[in-house]
Amino acid sequence: MRRALLLKEIEKYVTVHTGYGCLEVTADGILCGGKMDKLKRYIIFISGLFINSVGIGMAIKADLGTSPLSSIPYILSLQFPFTLGEFTVLFSVFLIVLQLIILKRDFKWEHALQIPVSIVFGYFIDVSMNLLFFVNPQTYVMKVICMLIGCIILGVGVYMEVRANVAMLPGESLVRAIVFRWKTEFGVTKMVFDIAITVIAVLLSVIFFGKLQGIREGTIVAAFLVGFVVRFLSRKLAQPSRS
Repeated sequence: MRRALLLKEIEKYVTVHTGYGCLEVTADGILCGGKMDKLKRYIIFISGLFINSVGIGMAIKADLGTSPLSSIPYILSLQFPFTLGEFTVLFSVFLIVLQLIILKRDFKWEHALQIPVSIVFGYFIDVSMNLLFFVNPQTYVMKVICMLIGCIILGVGVYMEVRANVAMLPGESLVRAIVFRWKTEFGVTKMVFDIAITVIAVLLSVIFFGKLQGIREGTIVAAFLVGFVVRFLSRKLAQPSRS
């Protein structure tokens, strides 16, 4: 019963917030992007991860605030001698440990796939930051343009990741674990999770620097614009799954 409620909440959230009403929800709560060759799905997923990392890099280069999920790793990378990608991996492992604590016996070996995915994603982030060395907007207008481009790219990457149905990144997977354990509503839980990590990032920024770093208007814009891009793409490109 609890699993059925979880699947219903996930399906409703995906339909309302990303427009993926055509996706199937399997018995283990994984979102399926229709019938697709496995190799093709992996190629799309890896490509989506890289595009996602480029979007994050563009948003950071805009210097108007990064996405909520990247805010804590970014603040830590400014304070300590580790890269954004390395802190992204460490933060992801922390989120996976939280899933293990929450799910206990319901934690399956499939959840461990998040670890290699997170390592690849962290590597892609560092590669993207190096590739975007030439992006250095000076005026506010150019920063806004850079931020908007980053959000659009990020939305494309997220769409590809979900559509491929290979694995979930730890942030979304932790939300799913919370929903499964305490029967909360998926959309509300995701929103509270994003707010919580943003607040933590703000506190870390104030503690380390005495001011806000990495959390600005762009963080709020990213939270809405990325979802809009995913919904737009899903409506234009997604094909209904037929049984």
